[in-house]
Amino acid sequence: MVTPGRLLTAMVTPFTENGDVNYAQARRLATALLDSGSDGLVIGGTTGEAPAMSADERLRLFDEVKREIGDRGAVVAGTTDNNTRASIELSREAERVGVDALLLTVPAYNKPPQEGLYRHFKAISGSVGIPGILYNVPSRSALNMTAETTLRLAEIDNIIGIKEASSDPTQITQVIDGAPAGFNVWSGNDDETFPIMCMGGYGIVSVASNIIGNQVKKMMGLVLAGDIRAAAAEHRRLLPFFKALFWVTNPIPIRYALVRHGFEAGPPRLPMIPAPADFRARFDPVMDRYQMDLPVGAHV
Repeated sequence: MVTPGRLLTAMVTPFTENGDVNYAQARRLATALLDSGSDGLVIGGTTGEAPAMSADERLRLFDEVKREIGDRGAVVAGTTDNNTRASIELSREAERVGVDALLLTVPAYNKPPQEGLYRHFKAISGSVGIPGILYNVPSRSALNMTAETTLRLAEIDNIIGIKEASSDPTQITQVIDGAPAGFNVWSGNDDETFPIMCMGGYGIVSVASNIIGNQVKKMMGLVLAGDIRAAAAEHRRLLPFFKALFWVTNPIPIRYALVRHGFEAGPPRLPMIPAPADFRARFDPVMDRYQMDLPVGAHV
């Protein structure tokens, strides 16, 4: 199975001023992201405000973005929640519209035991023929998928990797060390890409690359080239921006950054809110220290 690229951007979903999905702007953003370093796009994740979108909206978004970028980059579709049957249905529909892979997120709220997680992901991946990337994000789901469960799932043919956002270096190292050939680990947090790749991780599902993709890719390239000193310096340079993007709940800061840069991403949907004034006052000076990579003409 083809592995999606090393730099996958968790794409913001553009909305119109009245709150509808702005599919035309989503197409423009998808192209602009590939033009500024991204190898592929994660659509319908947390950064894309998928919990506030209907299944029909998400399917249309998957379809429109894939039609826009074609074979230039992978589309990884977020199709899962805490309802296994609904996740299977949406995953099958996403496969039918032509996405390249699925993002399989640890379910929130119902907190299944580890065996439940295993059976949940096995059932979903068994219902489709395309690859799946697991997503462990305890800060969102209130549930950590252990290294043992991840490695059990890694034995399933079309589960090809994990986006690891546990921020547990021991657990992440255990997954990297114990994974079979062809199972890759993507960092789930921009500020952890450098250490995870130095430990043998494959890449990043990035929020920051919505707007500084070339710079994120440069740092990754230095790690891959074995220039750890230069990669570390680049990581340290980018770190204040990585941190600022999470001063309030993602995706509020990155949406604000896109709009401030000149890309018409529109307002968020409730329960997300526009960036508060006190956040903007702190964030703007940090953002101004960096060159933004996203082509500003993308919004025209």
